[in-house]
Amino acid sequence: MMKALIWNKSKIELTEREYPALQDSRDAIVKVKLSSICTSDLHIIKGFVPNAKEGTVLGHEFVGEIVELGDGVKNLKVGDRVSANCETFCGECYFCRHGFINNCEKGGWKLGCSIDGCQAEYVRVPFADCGLTKIPDNVTYENALFVGDILSSGYFGVELCELKAGETLAVIGAGPVGLCSMACAKLFSPSKIIAIDTDKFRLDLAKRLGLADYTLNPAECDIEKEVKSLTQTRGADKVIDAGGGKCIGLDGGTTGLAFSKSIDYATQTGSFEMAWRIARPNAIIALVAMYEEDQILPLPKMYGKNLIFKTGGVDAVHCRELLNLISEGKLNTDFLITHKFPLEDILEAYNTFENKSDNCLKIAVTY
Repeated sequence: MMKALIWNKSKIELTEREYPALQDSRDAIVKVKLSSICTSDLHIIKGFVPNAKEGTVLGHEFVGEIVELGDGVKNLKVGDRVSANCETFCGECYFCRHGFINNCEKGGWKLGCSIDGCQAEYVRVPFADCGLTKIPDNVTYENALFVGDILSSGYFGVELCELKAGETLAVIGAGPVGLCSMACAKLFSPSKIIAIDTDKFRLDLAKRLGLADYTLNPAECDIEKEVKSLTQTRGADKVIDAGGGKCIGLDGGTTGLAFSKSIDYATQTGSFEMAWRIARPNAIIALVAMYEEDQILPLPKMYGKNLIFKTGGVDAVHCRELLNLISEGKLNTDFLITHKFPLEDILEAYNTFENKSDNCLKIAVTY
């Protein structure tokens, strides 16, 4: 038996679970070395994920060592250190062949949602030849922890934006995904990156690490006015919404932003509306946050801006490239790990992460 974090209705509990076993020739069994808690895990607990299956081991963000392999996996071997993709994908269907792995006909977001995930001592990974990437020798488990999920999500946002050198990028939400978006955006040489959040610690971190050139707090200024002043009145060329809602953070909302109820602009303007308001005409807006409620597309108000909206679950198809960039010293996400907890204390870890206690960004759960 092994320890595992199980989700049942609105409760989570650390309990005993049978060790996973191979079920298919393309499976792998991975001994988890580090895992992390994702906002998506909180969405499951709160009932916002229809496909989530009760009784499932939570978690999809992890690194570990392969201890058993199906005979159909030819590109990996027992003993390999690997980073896991948050998506389960076959690599063969129409969507996989076109790079849309989030829509794999045989997969999608499975781990920690509809099949047992990684917040356990061992995890079974289907289609391991696609979903596991060998970690370079000079990259530690900590270095690689976020490659298959939030770093890929950040890169996905930049990719959706079609960011080009010399353009201005505004990132709404300086949480983990927003910060990863900024880090990845730097690879494309934008003229300036504008970070927007109400959390002073996160904004200061973005500025100190050189991820953002300008930081704006909607509790302190008129965001639309400030963005226009930084862009010769045009607005941002590209916008990434990594916030995900209205009054975020006050009611257990999504990643990044934490608008204040005392500020009229913040309460009346959620991240979605802010995104299209600060975008210049003909801009691209990438919505990478996972919203908890429907958003309104006010076509009459935005008529004439000719905006392009792109959204969806991450297609994490660049894991190998991201690991190579980390290996080469061009990307680093170590700063995201603000707290560490052993698996035995994972309930406390969830509480810390959900409440953003002690300026928590991301948690590394150790095994």
